[in-house]
Amino acid sequence: MTDAAPADTELPRLYFRQLLAGRDIARTDPLARQMVNFVYLIGDRETGEAVVIDPAYDPAGILDVLAADGMRLTGALATHYHSDHVGGSMMGYEIAGVKELLELADVPLHVQTEEAPLVQKVTGLTDSEIVSHRSGDVVTVGDIPIELVHTPGHTPGSQCFMLDGALVAGDTLFLEGCGRTDLPGGDPKALYHSLTHTLSKVPDDSLLFPGHLYSAAPYASMGDTRRVNFVFRPRNEQEWLSMFGAG
Repeated sequence: MTDAAPADTELPRLYFRQLLAGRDIARTDPLARQMVNFVYLIGDRETGEAVVIDPAYDPAGILDVLAADGMRLTGALATHYHSDHVGGSMMGYEIAGVKELLELADVPLHVQTEEAPLVQKVTGLTDSEIVSHRSGDVVTVGDIPIELVHTPGHTPGSQCFMLDGALVAGDTLFLEGCGRTDLPGGDPKALYHSLTHTLSKVPDDSLLFPGHLYSAAPYASMGDTRRVNFVFRPRNEQEWLSMFGAG
């Protein structure tokens, strides 16, 4: 369980937890251990309010972590609709997620407009339980602003979350590699634009927090990621598409 000290140093009231499914929560779930998803908690220590990002596998365990830290849940955010991030059926397994979380806590789920119908299909949530957003919208938890950034490519409505000193990227960008584009809704051209244009505004000294533990380290600076991650090696869109076999 990681409490991001670098972010806390810059924003003393910022509450930030990086939870690894299969280790910090859902400890007895073999699928969680296999998928190595991260769940994130972001909040304001002074008000005690917090939101959860991608609450899959163990909603009750997530709430237990918040309670132990003296925090209360006021909202949920989803990077994209895949079941290992929001719950639902996957590979013959039923993954607990947003639906079960909302049965325990009456909070809204924030998604990009393009992703809302896909999230509903996977989770069974109703319109009233989902708040749809456009890129650049801000969700505020206590006095902590979180910018919602639309980064299509892995899915049509994939989004990242920016806060001072950090980027929570879901499956858009990992420390090593990026999200797949060969699944339904994937678009390599859109992902190239998301990585090289939309996310170019993220400073090099910001910390990248990915959606899975697909590397030795759980997070790294954006500068280090841009320097070593092979997805930033193509010099143009054509080279990028060739790397994906789509050129």
